[in-house]
Amino acid sequence: MYIDNEDFEKWMAKLSKKLTEIGQDLKSLINTDKVLDDNEKILDNQDLAFLLKVSFRTLQRYRVSGQLPYFTIGKKTYYQANDIRAFVRERADSQTYKQFEKGNQLNNQP
Repeated sequence: MYIDNEDFEKWMAKLSKKLTEIGQDLKSLINTDKVLDDNEKILDNQDLAFLLKVSFRTLQRYRVSGQLPYFTIGKKTYYQANDIRAFVRERADSQTYKQFEKGNQLNNQP
């Protein structure tokens, strides 16, 4: 297969443009780790259901009743570790809460 210089230069220009776009996308992704504080942790529905040993439906009840703060991105639900700690602290005795913190590494209080 033969490619003349003009076709080659067009192809290289397209490639260069695409690489520049990818580079800009990568630059924007590099700073995403600074969106949250270093001590803030986020869990999704599956993580929290496993952590609390409850069903997805139970988490939904907590959300609908306003007992558990949450936020969504797209169609996915997330919870902040501070809100989870407060939720568990309100519902558990002190010994159970200490075991929860120790077992789940959520003890990085601000």
